[in-house]
Amino acid sequence: MATIRVYYTSVTGSREVKKRQSEVLRILDGNSMKYELVDVSISESLLQEMRNKTGKSDAIPPQIFNGEQYCGGFEMLHEASENEEVRKFLKMATDEMAS
Repeated sequence: MATIRVYYTSVTGSREVKKRQSEVLRILDGNSMKYELVDVSISESLLQEMRNKTGKSDAIPPQIFNGEQYCGGFEMLHEASENEEVRKFLKMATDEMAS
């Protein structure tokens, strides 16, 4: 099973980014998903890696991946959560159980 990876920043002056990051983690925790956090503030290369993987040169955290597959950002996860489709958003097979 691939690892859910959340690119985030521990250093931001933006309340909106902080709020969105907290909401992403709340949704993942609420769905009992295991995930790995990648802090783009510790290295410019991690920020570039996130942007390269999303295909958006101006992408800002949080951005969510399943292994190397890009799932989306906050808005897409929030919408999936509202529609009870978090597992689909995360590109997880329906028979895979979170452990």
